[in-house]
Amino acid sequence: MKNPKIGLLPLYIALYDSILPELRAQMIPFVDEVCTAFKDGEVDVIQAPICCVKEEVQAALEQFNKEGVDLVATLHLAYSPSLEAADLLASISQPLMLLSTTPDADFSPAVDPDRLLQNHGIHGVQDLGSMLRRYGKPYEVVAGHLSEPRMMKRAIGLAKAARAASLFKNMKALCIGGQFEGMGDFQVAPSVLKEVFGIEFDTIPPQELTSAVGSISEEEVEAERLLDLDRYEGKIDLEVHRRSIRLGLGLRKYIEDGGYGAFSMNFNAFQEAEGLVNTVPFLECSKAMERGTGYAGEGDILTASLVGALEQAFGMTSFVEMFCSDWAGNSLFLSHMGEFNPEISAKKPFLHEQEYTLSNARNPAALGMAPQPGTATYINLSPGPDNTFRLIISVVEVLEDGTHPDIAEYIRGWIRPELPVAEFLEAYSQLGGTHHSAMIMGDHAEAVAAFARMVGMEACRL
Repeated sequence: MKNPKIGLLPLYIALYDSILPELRAQMIPFVDEVCTAFKDGEVDVIQAPICCVKEEVQAALEQFNKEGVDLVATLHLAYSPSLEAADLLASISQPLMLLSTTPDADFSPAVDPDRLLQNHGIHGVQDLGSMLRRYGKPYEVVAGHLSEPRMMKRAIGLAKAARAASLFKNMKALCIGGQFEGMGDFQVAPSVLKEVFGIEFDTIPPQELTSAVGSISEEEVEAERLLDLDRYEGKIDLEVHRRSIRLGLGLRKYIEDGGYGAFSMNFNAFQEAEGLVNTVPFLECSKAMERGTGYAGEGDILTASLVGALEQAFGMTSFVEMFCSDWAGNSLFLSHMGEFNPEISAKKPFLHEQEYTLSNARNPAALGMAPQPGTATYINLSPGPDNTFRLIISVVEVLEDGTHPDIAEYIRGWIRPELPVAEFLEAYSQLGGTHHSAMIMGDHAEAVAAFARMVGMEACRL
């Protein structure tokens, strides 16, 4: 993960510099306080000088572009006339957030009227917001005092959403083995992914990895094996473990050398028992997500790109699938063949040899694990008609792990949506939800909905 980076644009009115020149200096501590609040939330801040007129705003925006900010945030220190900034802000490529906040929390009937000029920025927000709407520039508004946890939580969430949007719209992905034949819900033409989101991907057969796998040394394999023995529990045959590590490290090298931020693997394309690509890299698929590389199964570049963007911006994100309905217990069972993010595992993942009977490929090493219990955000990216897309967002409760003695080798998890399971599944499929999704630990529904808006998708909360 890298911290999101915002450009903080403090806006002011030139009139006060001529009639009350001492007032400007009184505003600086408040700007610093806002910067500190963002930095405390692990958001990097590029702070512009206080801006009153167009030329100053233009210079600040040029600085933000040079620094590569993910989001521009305005901070209104007084009434700030919108026409000094609105057209410039309407033309920026980054998402825009208007901070509607003031130095003082209390402006009740007993307030000292001398505090008015330090605390009247909110109608500058209203002036600017109204003009941005006329220009057709999307924007987000965060209102409240810095002392209110909700205020900065929302602002930091929007910064992360902007980071995810920037990553998603510039994703370069890798598809190994093509898409699973006949599986249609996530399939989107490469030209559409490029046109709508800027996502580009390369498709290779598994054997294309041979050279990268062959470049991996015995020392590298052994070092990774010792790391695995430390971070995972369970016992595994040495040769099974080593061949999975060798293939995994080769895949990792291929991804890093190619500059890919996400990848997807069609397990059905791994057919050979001989040579260097002789198993299925389930183990590395899990490790890749933990490192921040997006992943989804069966050639699903769309969801893989989503997982990568969310993991790098929010952390604690995994590719998931709903597999079974627990009607009696009002929950849904999550699983997949062998791919899950160990970062969100409830305990040390269980390393084991997986019986693989779907092709001639040799048995792979894989991890069994379950997510940590608690609140999570379930996210599905659904393609729609006419090259439109919808993000379906649900806050769910992750339940305690299973108790069956044979469950340890499985990727598994049970979630409970806010709606009863039957109603949830009805609504989910009515909205066109696909069978591949992402899940982030914690409640990030509001920020993820903002991410959807920032990349031009409809957001639907279930």
